[in-house]
Parts: sequence; C-alpha cells; structure tokens
Amino acid sequence: VVGQSAKSKHPKEPGENKIKPVNKKVKPKGPKMKEREPADSSSKSQSILMQVMDKGRFQKLAATLSLSAGQSVELRCKGSNVTWSYPSYLDTFKDSRLSIKQLDRYGQLILTNSTAADTGEYSCWLQLCSGYKCRKDESKTGSTYIFFTDKEELFVPTPSYFEIVYLNPDKPAVVPCRVTTPSAKVTLHREFPAEEIETDGTNIIYDVKKGFVYQHPTSDHKGIVYCKAESQGAPQISIKYHLLYVEVPKGPPSATIAASPSRAEVGDGIHVTCTVLGEPDADVNFSWQYPGQESERPVIIQSFWRLINRGTGHTMRISKSVLVVEDFEARDAGNYICIAQNLQGETTVATQVEPN
Repeated sequence: VVGQSAKSKHPKEPGENKIKPVNKKVKPKGPKMKEREPADSSSKSQSILMQVMDKGRFQKLAATLSLSAGQSVELRCKGSNVTWSYPSYLDTFKDSRLSIKQLDRYGQLILTNSTAADTGEYSCWLQLCSGYKCRKDESKTGSTYIFFTDKEELFVPTPSYFEIVYLNPDKPAVVPCRVTTPSAKVTLHREFPAEEIETDGTNIIYDVKKGFVYQHPTSDHKGIVYCKAESQGAPQISIKYHLLYVEVPKGPPSATIAASPSRAEVGDGIHVTCTVLGEPDADVNFSWQYPGQESERPVIIQSFWRLINRGTGHTMRISKSVLVVEDFEARDAGNYICIAQNLQGETTVATQVEPN
C-alpha cells in the first residue's frame, strides 16, 4: 500500500463511515445535580439533551434513538455556551443539511433529509470559559446514538470501498461495519478460506455502535474479512476490510540518518535522509536544523511514508524526510540534525557533511 489511502474504483457497496463514537467517561464536577439512573455507561447524565417533537413538545433522550432515513431531527442542549459532537463526515463534506445555532438559553442542532450515513453518536456539553480559556463542564453533558434506518442500506455507507484495520497485540481492534438497523443480524466472514468467523462474545464481540471488536488480536486474525447483515429481506454485504497484524515497540520514533555524499565538492547536490520505522497508524512529524539555516540557504525538504511487510505477517510504516541542498557551498558543511516526533516523544539524530 502506498501513500495515505486504500481506495479502489469499484462501484460503491454498502459499508461504514469512519466515525469515531464519542464514548467518554464523565466524572461529575462542580455543583451537585439531582442523581438520575444513567441510561448508558458512557454518560452519567442525559439531562441537558432533548429532542424537539411535534407541536413544541420535548423528549429526553435515551442512550439510543431510531429514526427512519429521510426524517429530520432537532436536538437542543440547555445552556448558553454549548459545544456539539456528531458524525465527523458531516464536517468533512461541509454538509448543508446540518445547522448548528447557539441561542440565549440553549444550543440547537438540526439535521434535515437524513440518510443512513448520518447514523452515529450525537453529543453536547457546556463550555466553562474564563477569558480566552475554555474547558468542558464534565457534569453537564448529554449524548445519544441515532440509527437512521434504511432497508436499502443496512450498513452505514462509507466513501471508501476497502479499509485497512491494524491488529495490535496490546489493544482491541475494530472491524467497523456498523448497521443502520439495530435489530439486524450481523455476521463476520473471512474471504479466504471462505468461512464465517465465530463471534464468541469474549474474544470477538459485536457492538452495534462500533462493529466487530477483536479484544486480543493475534497474527492468526490477519486477512481479508467482510460483514453480512440480514433484516427482513435479502442479506447485504459490507465493504472489505484488510486486517494487518503489527507488533512494534511503543515509544519515541526509532530514527536513522544518512547523508549522500557525506563529503561534497562545491556545486555538488547533497541528500540527507531521515528514516523512521514504526507502527503503521502512528504519524511522525519531522523538523530539521542545518548549517545554512541562519543565512537562509535554500533547501528542499520532502516527507512521505509507505507501508511495508516485514514478513511473518508483520506490517510496518516507513516514514522518511529528505533534505536536499542543490549546490553545495563551504557554508553548507557541518551538522545536519533531524528531529522525529510521535505521540510518545521525539528522537534526535545527526550526521556530518564535510567539504572534500
């Protein structure tokens, strides 16, 4: 796989949108509120989120809500400074069907002409602001998961036709074939050899809001899989998911650096390459320090990555940043320093280029 996408040009099949459900544990802070039985473990209070019904009636929302695709929905959150979270693709496509407004006493979210792809988590919370700094009021949140049911689209549609799922031995992996109809019967299948994969409820479970969850992934799980859903009609097939097994030590990037050539003549072109081998889903950011930086010598810096197979089913990501000096001068001699950074930390490596 090269670059940053794994899409094919086949006709669109029913599938799943890359939406991360918002399932944040909420700890009450600040003034005590009247305790109510939580409808879902993902939030302690549903009190500030309401659905607006016909004729100005309001309805408190449970953990899930089922509506037919095509229906419009209006949600309100009590408060004068409300922030919303909703399926991310609505932002990606700047969808005009979605309208969010802040009024005096409540925030309003309206979604018109809903589709199966709008299925997902809708949540809101109050912001507490002091000057320019704001933080989430953990005691005043609300969320609901809305299914927009569509018998033609049992799976939540996706813009891609093929997705990669990384199997990491120390965290659960999700095959994200979510359905629009919560009562649909969903099964998981391996493409080769063709067989249904047993969902035992312990090692592999089905979560209607996420998809199939591999609790303890191993290299035996790798391969191409798809999901099948049935609900009062012909079964439907999801997009395909390529499960790749990865096993890379966690930590700051493992970086190397090399200059070509390391001894240069005046007028030569030199290439200094910084390379990181790491987890396939871990982004690496590069920055450089070099001898001609203060005098603003022109250099070209390009960064890119690709996936590589290290054998035994292990997939890794090779990330590179290349600094190019097109016409070497005496002031370009010295230390070339690359700083590679990921979420776990940063690594600094250096090499020297000398005049010949």
